[in-house]
Amino acid sequence: MMSLSSEPRTTATKEKKSSSELVSVKLIEWEDYEQEVARLWSLSSALKEAREKKEGLEGKLHSLNQVEAESLSRLNVLEEIRERVGARKKMMESLSDRLQGAAEKAKKEEQRLGAEVRSLLVAGTALSVANKQLEESNRLLAGESGFLRHRNLQKMLRLRQQFMISQVSLLYSVKMSPGRSQDQELESLPSTSKSGSYAGSKLVNPGSLTILGLHLTMLPFTKMSFFSNKKEVQRSATALGYVAHAVSLISSYLKVPIRYPVRLGGSHSYIIDPSPSIEPVSSSMGSSSTTSQSNVKPVEFPLFLDGQDTTRAAYAVFLLNKDGMTSLIIIIK
Repeated sequence: MMSLSSEPRTTATKEKKSSSELVSVKLIEWEDYEQEVARLWSLSSALKEAREKKEGLEGKLHSLNQVEAESLSRLNVLEEIRERVGARKKMMESLSDRLQGAAEKAKKEEQRLGAEVRSLLVAGTALSVANKQLEESNRLLAGESGFLRHRNLQKMLRLRQQFMISQVSLLYSVKMSPGRSQDQELESLPSTSKSGSYAGSKLVNPGSLTILGLHLTMLPFTKMSFFSNKKEVQRSATALGYVAHAVSLISSYLKVPIRYPVRLGGSHSYIIDPSPSIEPVSSSMGSSSTTSQSNVKPVEFPLFLDGQDTTRAAYAVFLLNKDGMTSLIIIIK
């Protein structure tokens, strides 16, 4: 046996020593040397090929690792994008709901504004018509048939009323004649309360009033027993009829209704109380009829004493006195 001294053998020995210190030196026969060298060469080639494959696999594995890492990174990015898209989608849904609500409110507001615009158009049309009427009124007032003419007509009407009242005063001239006794003065007519009580007061007058020469006098109600002269009664009734007619004429000329209307009948005139506060007495029947508080009817009171109750006649003269005072106030104004 001999040791191998060639280079391949030395290389193989070095490889064995480097691979493991525990491997012992193997002695082979010379006849097996070439076979062993061939085997070692084949193993060396296989090892080299395995290393190359390993390096190739390592490269592929590294590239695969990079691809996987990149894929994971992209998956993470996609997940973040998906989350963002979901959040944006929810936000868009919320915005869509809000937009729909705003659109409905805008539609209602548009309808309301449309109604207001239509009302404004109608009001504008009415205002335009009113302006035209105002301009026409101003034009009429500024013209000949305007305010000046109206004021002149009022003055003429006032003068005409004064003239007509003066004609009434001429027709029924009222004068004062001194020397009449106080017993023949026209007594102030009794005022009444709702309970039917009377409060009388005499008209303070230094003389006696006459209308067309007839004295406006009446004996006190307590002295009716002295009233025996029928002519005196007739003259008193005629004078009261004149006063009633004069008051009625003045009221018609002034276009102002009197408070207590008069039913003219000459010396047998009546005055009407629309809301009587006393119970009317019927002298012909000798009995009294009560007036219902819920159904009050106008009552006529006589302005004469012939065959009438003295209380009713006195109340009639009292109402006529009120009408006369009303007409006097209107004339003064």
